[in-house]
Amino acid sequence: MVKILLVEDNEMNRDMLSRRLIRRGFEVIIAVDGAEGIEMSSSKSPDLILMDMSLPVLDGWQATEQIKANSKTNHIPIIAMTAHAMAGDREKCIAAGCNDYDTKPVEFPRLLDKIKNLISKEPTK
Repeated sequence: MVKILLVEDNEMNRDMLSRRLIRRGFEVIIAVDGAEGIEMSSSKSPDLILMDMSLPVLDGWQATEQIKANSKTNHIPIIAMTAHAMAGDREKCIAAGCNDYDTKPVEFPRLLDKIKNLISKEPTK
């Protein structure tokens, strides 16, 4: 079963997205801020991370940079999820180390395609 780490501080977004992912057969683990996301990326070994970029404690950009700087976690694909849809935001997320980018509100079929695309590129363990 594919394990997804959902790093999201908004309870309603967490609940809605985690329930939809579980229904699709994913295992979902949750972190509510960037620091917890970094810790769980190492301790829980997710197959993919959905990273909100506007987080308390440590924002998604900083959390992504730290995850990608760690040799234990740098292989994990990260999809940035943000309400920031201004010119240059996608590039900023990719520059931080995200493998892909999606806007909020989440369009679930589009996000699912991005997840499947990144999981299929993951090397076999």
